[in-house]
Amino acid sequence: MTPEERERYSRQILFSPIGEAGQETLLQSKVAIIGCGALGTFQAAALARAGVGTLIILDRDYVEPSNLQRQWLFEEQDARDNMPKAAAAARAIARINSGTTVIPHITDLNPTNIEELLGEADLLLDATDNFETRYLVNEFALSTNKPWIYGAAVGSYGISMPILPGVSACLQCLYPEPPKSGQPTCETAGVLGSITATIAAIQTADAIKLLSGHQPRLRITTIDVWNGSVRQIDQPPRDPQCPACGPDPEFPYLNGEKRAPISLCGRDAVQIHERSKPLDLIELKSRLEKLAPVRANEFALRFFPAPYEMTIFPDGRAIIKGTIDVGVARSLYAKYIGS
Repeated sequence: MTPEERERYSRQILFSPIGEAGQETLLQSKVAIIGCGALGTFQAAALARAGVGTLIILDRDYVEPSNLQRQWLFEEQDARDNMPKAAAAARAIARINSGTTVIPHITDLNPTNIEELLGEADLLLDATDNFETRYLVNEFALSTNKPWIYGAAVGSYGISMPILPGVSACLQCLYPEPPKSGQPTCETAGVLGSITATIAAIQTADAIKLLSGHQPRLRITTIDVWNGSVRQIDQPPRDPQCPACGPDPEFPYLNGEKRAPISLCGRDAVQIHERSKPLDLIELKSRLEKLAPVRANEFALRFFPAPYEMTIFPDGRAIIKGTIDVGVARSLYAKYIGS
Protein backbone atom coordinates (compact mmCIF):
# COMPACT_ATOMS: atom_id res chain seq x y z
CA MET A 1 0.00 0.00 0.00
CA THR A 2 1.41 3.41 -0.93
CA PRO A 3 1.46 6.31 1.54
CA GLU A 4 -1.22 8.00 -0.55
CA GLU A 5 -3.47 4.93 -0.35
CA ARG A 6 -2.86 4.63 3.37
CA GLU A 7 -4.01 8.20 3.84
CA ARG A 8 -6.97 7.90 1.48
CA TYR A 9 -8.37 4.83 3.21
CA SER A 10 -7.22 5.77 6.72
CA ARG A 11 -10.71 5.87 8.23
CA GLN A 12 -11.50 2.47 6.82
CA ILE A 13 -8.16 1.09 8.01
CA LEU A 14 -8.91 2.36 11.51
CA PHE A 15 -12.00 0.13 11.53
CA SER A 16 -10.39 -2.87 13.20
CA PRO A 17 -12.24 -5.68 11.35
CA ILE A 18 -10.65 -4.35 8.13
CA GLY A 19 -7.33 -2.86 9.18
CA GLU A 20 -4.34 -2.66 6.84
CA ALA A 21 -4.48 -6.31 5.87
CA GLY A 22 -8.12 -6.06 4.84
CA GLN A 23 -7.49 -2.87 2.90
CA GLU A 24 -4.63 -4.50 1.04
CA THR A 25 -6.99 -7.30 0.06
CA LEU A 26 -9.63 -4.84 -1.14
CA LEU A 27 -7.05 -3.10 -3.32
CA GLN A 28 -6.29 -6.43 -5.02
CA SER A 29 -9.91 -7.56 -5.37
CA LYS A 30 -12.04 -7.87 -8.49
CA VAL A 31 -15.81 -7.49 -8.20
CA ALA A 32 -18.33 -7.99 -10.99
CA ILE A 33 -21.51 -5.90 -10.87
CA ILE A 34 -24.24 -7.41 -13.02
CA GLY A 35 -26.53 -4.57 -14.00
CA CYS A 36 -25.79 -0.87 -13.71
CA GLY A 37 -29.09 0.66 -12.65
CA ALA A 38 -30.16 1.86 -9.24
CA LEU A 39 -28.48 -0.94 -7.28
CA GLY A 40 -25.44 -1.25 -9.52
CA THR A 41 -24.51 2.42 -9.65
CA PHE A 42 -24.60 2.70 -5.86
CA GLN A 43 -22.58 -0.51 -5.50
CA ALA A 44 -19.98 0.67 -8.00
CA ALA A 45 -19.55 4.09 -6.40
CA ALA A 46 -19.36 2.67 -2.87
CA LEU A 47 -16.84 -0.04 -3.77
CA ALA A 48 -14.68 2.40 -5.73
CA ARG A 49 -14.60 4.71 -2.71
CA ALA A 50 -13.74 1.73 -0.50
CA GLY A 51 -10.72 0.99 -2.68
CA VAL A 52 -11.73 -2.16 -4.54
CA GLY A 53 -9.04 -2.55 -7.18
CA THR A 54 -11.09 -3.68 -10.18
CA LEU A 55 -14.78 -3.36 -11.00
CA ILE A 56 -16.27 -5.32 -13.89
CA ILE A 57 -19.54 -3.64 -14.83
CA LEU A 58 -22.08 -5.24 -17.16
CA ASP A 59 -25.20 -3.62 -18.51
CA ARG A 60 -27.13 -3.89 -21.76
CA ASP A 61 -28.97 -0.57 -21.64
CA TYR A 62 -28.36 3.18 -22.00
CA VAL A 63 -29.08 6.16 -19.74
CA GLU A 64 -32.54 7.71 -19.93
CA PRO A 65 -34.01 10.71 -18.07
CA SER A 66 -36.20 8.43 -15.93
CA ASN A 67 -33.04 6.80 -14.53
CA LEU A 68 -31.72 9.99 -12.94
CA GLN A 69 -34.11 9.84 -9.97
CA ARG A 70 -32.31 6.86 -8.45
CA GLN A 71 -29.23 5.83 -10.46
CA TRP A 72 -26.41 7.50 -8.63
CA LEU A 73 -23.59 7.78 -11.16
CA PHE A 74 -25.52 9.34 -14.03
CA GLU A 75 -26.13 12.96 -15.02
CA GLU A 76 -28.43 14.75 -17.45
CA GLN A 77 -25.71 14.92 -20.07
CA ASP A 78 -25.40 11.13 -20.05
CA ALA A 79 -29.07 10.89 -21.02
CA ARG A 80 -28.70 13.54 -23.70
CA ASP A 81 -25.69 11.71 -25.12
CA ASN A 82 -27.44 8.32 -25.10
CA MET A 83 -24.54 6.92 -23.11
CA PRO A 84 -24.57 3.21 -22.35
CA LYS A 85 -24.85 2.77 -18.61
CA ALA A 86 -21.66 0.74 -18.26
CA ALA A 87 -19.63 3.35 -20.17
CA ALA A 88 -21.17 6.27 -18.27
CA ALA A 89 -20.47 4.51 -14.97
CA ALA A 90 -16.84 3.90 -15.92
CA ARG A 91 -16.42 7.57 -16.78
CA ALA A 92 -17.96 8.66 -13.46
CA ILE A 93 -15.88 6.23 -11.38
CA ALA A 94 -12.70 7.51 -13.02
CA ARG A 95 -13.53 10.89 -11.45
CA ILE A 96 -14.26 9.29 -8.06
CA ASN A 97 -11.18 7.06 -7.79
CA SER A 98 -8.57 6.93 -10.53
CA GLY A 99 -6.95 4.02 -8.69
CA THR A 100 -9.89 1.71 -9.38
CA THR A 101 -9.76 -0.06 -12.74
CA VAL A 102 -13.18 -0.28 -14.37
CA ILE A 103 -13.89 -2.79 -17.10
CA PRO A 104 -17.24 -1.88 -18.70
CA HIS A 105 -19.15 -4.34 -20.86
CA ILE A 106 -22.09 -3.07 -22.88
CA THR A 107 -23.72 -6.42 -23.38
CA ASP A 108 -26.37 -8.85 -22.28
CA LEU A 109 -25.02 -11.49 -19.91
CA ASN A 110 -25.72 -14.94 -21.34
CA PRO A 111 -24.42 -18.52 -21.19
CA THR A 112 -21.97 -17.97 -24.05
CA ASN A 113 -20.15 -15.00 -22.53
CA ILE A 114 -20.52 -15.45 -18.77
CA GLU A 115 -17.21 -17.27 -18.25
CA GLU A 116 -15.29 -14.67 -20.23
CA LEU A 117 -16.96 -11.73 -18.44
CA LEU A 118 -17.14 -13.01 -14.87
CA GLY A 119 -14.47 -15.68 -14.70
CA GLU A 120 -11.80 -13.49 -13.08
CA ALA A 121 -14.09 -11.90 -10.47
CA ASP A 122 -13.66 -12.73 -6.80
CA LEU A 123 -17.25 -11.79 -6.00
CA LEU A 124 -20.48 -11.23 -7.95
CA LEU A 125 -23.03 -8.56 -7.07
CA ASP A 126 -26.60 -8.84 -8.29
CA ALA A 127 -27.99 -5.58 -9.64
CA THR A 128 -30.10 -7.06 -12.39
CA ASP A 129 -33.84 -6.84 -12.88
CA ASN A 130 -34.92 -10.33 -13.89
CA PHE A 131 -34.83 -13.87 -12.55
CA GLU A 132 -33.54 -15.49 -15.73
CA THR A 133 -30.25 -13.64 -15.27
CA ARG A 134 -30.23 -14.33 -11.53
CA TYR A 135 -30.64 -18.07 -12.08
CA LEU A 136 -27.82 -17.89 -14.64
CA VAL A 137 -25.57 -16.09 -12.14
CA ASN A 138 -26.56 -18.55 -9.41
CA GLU A 139 -25.57 -21.54 -11.53
CA PHE A 140 -22.32 -19.92 -12.62
CA ALA A 141 -21.45 -19.06 -9.01
CA LEU A 142 -22.15 -22.63 -7.92
CA SER A 143 -20.10 -24.10 -10.77
CA THR A 144 -17.10 -21.86 -10.02
CA ASN A 145 -17.45 -21.60 -6.23
CA LYS A 146 -17.80 -17.81 -6.34
CA PRO A 147 -19.79 -15.97 -3.64
CA TRP A 148 -22.54 -13.65 -4.80
CA ILE A 149 -25.04 -11.32 -3.19
CA TYR A 150 -28.66 -11.23 -4.31
CA GLY A 151 -30.60 -7.98 -4.11
CA ALA A 152 -33.83 -6.51 -5.46
CA ALA A 153 -36.07 -3.51 -4.87
CA VAL A 154 -39.46 -2.27 -6.07
CA GLY A 155 -41.74 0.42 -4.71
CA SER A 156 -40.46 1.06 -1.18
CA TYR A 157 -39.55 -2.57 -0.48
CA GLY A 158 -36.26 -4.39 -0.95
CA ILE A 159 -34.46 -7.63 -0.14
CA SER A 160 -30.83 -8.71 0.14
CA MET A 161 -29.15 -12.07 0.78
CA PRO A 162 -25.55 -13.31 0.55
CA ILE A 163 -25.08 -16.67 -1.18
CA LEU A 164 -21.96 -18.73 -0.47
CA PRO A 165 -21.65 -21.88 -2.60
CA GLY A 166 -21.26 -24.99 -0.48
CA VAL A 167 -22.09 -23.08 2.70
CA SER A 168 -25.46 -21.37 2.35
CA ALA A 169 -28.69 -22.04 0.54
CA CYS A 170 -28.55 -20.98 -3.10
CA LEU A 171 -31.09 -18.84 -4.93
CA GLN A 172 -32.97 -21.84 -6.26
CA CYS A 173 -33.28 -23.33 -2.76
CA LEU A 174 -35.35 -20.26 -1.88
CA TYR A 175 -37.02 -19.73 -5.26
CA PRO A 176 -37.47 -23.14 -6.93
CA GLU A 177 -39.44 -21.44 -9.71
CA PRO A 178 -39.30 -17.88 -11.08
CA PRO A 179 -41.99 -15.53 -9.75
CA LYS A 180 -45.17 -15.61 -11.77
CA SER A 181 -45.70 -12.94 -14.39
CA GLY A 182 -47.74 -9.96 -13.30
CA GLN A 183 -45.68 -9.28 -10.18
CA PRO A 184 -44.99 -5.56 -9.49
CA THR A 185 -41.94 -4.09 -11.21
CA CYS A 186 -40.28 -0.70 -11.13
CA GLU A 187 -42.01 0.04 -14.43
CA THR A 188 -45.47 -0.73 -13.06
CA ALA A 189 -45.21 0.14 -9.35
CA GLY A 190 -42.39 2.69 -9.34
CA VAL A 191 -39.44 2.68 -6.97
CA LEU A 192 -37.93 5.02 -4.40
CA GLY A 193 -34.27 5.92 -4.62
CA SER A 194 -34.01 5.49 -0.88
CA ILE A 195 -34.85 1.78 -0.98
CA THR A 196 -32.42 1.03 -3.81
CA ALA A 197 -29.67 2.87 -1.91
CA THR A 198 -30.50 0.97 1.28
CA ILE A 199 -30.40 -2.46 -0.35
CA ALA A 200 -27.26 -1.64 -2.33
CA ALA A 201 -25.57 -0.43 0.87
CA ILE A 202 -26.36 -3.73 2.60
CA GLN A 203 -25.03 -5.67 -0.40
CA THR A 204 -21.89 -3.52 -0.41
CA ALA A 205 -21.31 -4.05 3.32
CA ASP A 206 -21.53 -7.82 2.85
CA ALA A 207 -19.19 -7.55 -0.14
CA ILE A 208 -16.56 -5.71 1.88
CA LYS A 209 -16.89 -8.30 4.67
CA LEU A 210 -16.29 -11.14 2.23
CA LEU A 211 -13.45 -9.43 0.39
CA SER A 212 -11.64 -8.56 3.64
CA GLY A 213 -11.84 -12.14 4.89
CA HIS A 214 -15.00 -12.20 7.00
CA GLN A 215 -18.13 -14.27 6.44
CA PRO A 216 -21.32 -12.22 6.55
CA ARG A 217 -24.22 -13.44 8.58
CA LEU A 218 -26.30 -15.83 6.50
CA ARG A 219 -29.57 -13.99 6.74
CA ILE A 220 -32.30 -12.56 4.53
CA THR A 221 -32.89 -8.85 5.03
CA THR A 222 -36.13 -7.21 3.94
CA ILE A 223 -36.84 -3.50 4.38
CA ASP A 224 -39.72 -1.19 3.58
CA VAL A 225 -38.55 2.40 3.87
CA TRP A 226 -42.09 3.77 3.54
CA ASN A 227 -43.69 1.98 6.47
CA GLY A 228 -40.40 1.70 8.38
CA SER A 229 -40.33 -2.08 8.70
CA VAL A 230 -37.01 -3.94 8.89
CA ARG A 231 -36.85 -7.72 9.14
CA GLN A 232 -33.92 -10.08 9.26
CA ILE A 233 -34.28 -13.84 9.40
CA ASP A 234 -31.69 -16.59 9.20
CA GLN A 235 -31.48 -18.28 5.85
CA PRO A 236 -33.10 -21.69 5.71
CA PRO A 237 -30.70 -24.62 5.37
CA ARG A 238 -29.68 -25.81 1.93
CA ASP A 239 -32.33 -27.91 0.24
CA PRO A 240 -30.80 -31.39 -0.09
CA GLN A 241 -32.94 -31.93 -3.19
CA CYS A 242 -32.13 -28.59 -4.83
CA PRO A 243 -31.50 -29.17 -8.56
CA ALA A 244 -28.80 -26.47 -8.59
CA CYS A 245 -26.77 -27.10 -5.42
CA GLY A 246 -27.88 -30.62 -4.44
CA PRO A 247 -25.88 -33.82 -4.90
CA ASP A 248 -26.63 -34.04 -8.64
CA PRO A 249 -26.56 -30.43 -9.83
CA GLU A 250 -28.04 -29.45 -13.16
CA PHE A 251 -27.41 -26.08 -14.77
CA PRO A 252 -30.05 -25.52 -17.47
CA TYR A 253 -29.58 -21.73 -17.46
CA LEU A 254 -25.80 -21.97 -17.67
CA ASN A 255 -26.08 -24.59 -20.43
CA GLY A 256 -28.38 -22.30 -22.41
CA GLU A 257 -31.37 -24.62 -22.26
CA LYS A 258 -33.64 -21.93 -20.83
CA ARG A 259 -32.45 -18.92 -22.80
CA ALA A 260 -35.07 -17.39 -25.07
CA PRO A 261 -33.91 -15.51 -28.18
CA ILE A 262 -36.35 -12.70 -27.37
CA SER A 263 -37.37 -11.34 -23.99
CA LEU A 264 -39.44 -8.57 -22.49
CA CYS A 265 -37.21 -5.72 -21.43
CA GLY A 266 -38.67 -3.29 -18.93
CA ARG A 267 -41.61 -1.08 -19.70
CA ASP A 268 -43.27 -1.53 -23.09
CA ALA A 269 -40.15 -2.98 -24.71
CA VAL A 270 -38.77 -6.19 -26.18
CA GLN A 271 -35.11 -7.19 -26.40
CA ILE A 272 -33.91 -9.26 -29.33
CA HIS A 273 -30.60 -10.97 -28.72
CA GLU A 274 -30.63 -13.87 -31.13
CA ARG A 275 -28.26 -12.36 -33.69
CA SER A 276 -24.54 -12.77 -32.98
CA LYS A 277 -23.14 -11.33 -36.20
CA PRO A 278 -21.57 -7.88 -35.55
CA LEU A 279 -23.19 -4.86 -37.16
CA ASP A 280 -21.54 -1.91 -38.86
CA LEU A 281 -23.36 0.94 -37.13
CA ILE A 282 -21.95 3.56 -39.51
CA GLU A 283 -23.35 1.74 -42.52
CA LEU A 284 -26.61 1.10 -40.70
CA LYS A 285 -26.92 4.78 -39.78
CA SER A 286 -26.48 5.90 -43.39
CA ARG A 287 -29.21 3.48 -44.45
CA LEU A 288 -31.73 4.14 -41.68
CA GLU A 289 -31.47 7.96 -41.53
CA LYS A 290 -33.20 8.06 -44.93
CA LEU A 291 -36.26 6.47 -43.32
CA ALA A 292 -36.63 8.10 -39.89
CA PRO A 293 -34.61 10.12 -37.36
CA VAL A 294 -31.40 8.49 -36.08
CA ARG A 295 -29.14 9.31 -33.14
CA ALA A 296 -25.86 7.42 -32.86
CA ASN A 297 -22.56 7.27 -31.06
CA GLU A 298 -19.76 4.71 -30.94
CA PHE A 299 -21.74 2.55 -28.51
CA ALA A 300 -25.20 2.26 -30.03
CA LEU A 301 -27.66 3.59 -32.59
CA ARG A 302 -31.16 4.82 -31.79
CA PHE A 303 -33.70 4.80 -34.60
CA PHE A 304 -37.20 6.30 -34.35
CA PRO A 305 -39.63 4.75 -36.86
CA ALA A 306 -42.84 6.14 -35.31
CA PRO A 307 -44.45 4.99 -33.09
CA TYR A 308 -41.50 2.79 -32.15
CA GLU A 309 -37.98 3.38 -30.94
CA MET A 310 -35.15 0.95 -31.66
CA THR A 311 -31.79 0.89 -29.90
CA ILE A 312 -29.32 -1.22 -31.85
CA PHE A 313 -25.96 -2.38 -30.52
CA PRO A 314 -22.80 -3.40 -32.42
CA ASP A 315 -23.22 -7.06 -31.42
CA GLY A 316 -26.56 -7.23 -33.25
CA ARG A 317 -28.70 -6.96 -30.14
CA ALA A 318 -31.65 -4.55 -30.22
CA ILE A 319 -34.21 -3.15 -27.81
CA ILE A 320 -37.53 -2.21 -29.42
CA LYS A 321 -39.69 0.17 -27.40
CA GLY A 322 -43.34 0.80 -28.02
CA THR A 323 -44.51 -2.80 -28.00
CA ILE A 324 -44.56 -5.95 -25.90
CA ASP A 325 -45.61 -8.03 -28.89
CA VAL A 326 -42.69 -10.30 -29.75
CA GLY A 327 -43.99 -10.75 -33.29
CA VAL A 328 -44.05 -7.00 -33.90
CA ALA A 329 -40.55 -6.64 -32.47
CA ARG A 330 -39.17 -9.43 -34.61
CA SER A 331 -40.85 -7.95 -37.69
CA LEU A 332 -39.33 -4.51 -37.04
CA TYR A 333 -35.90 -6.05 -36.55
CA ALA A 334 -36.13 -7.98 -39.81
CA LYS A 335 -37.45 -4.95 -41.70
CA TYR A 336 -34.82 -2.47 -40.65
CA ILE A 337 -31.79 -4.56 -39.65
CA GLY A 338 -32.21 -7.85 -41.46
CA SER A 339 -33.00 -11.42 -40.57
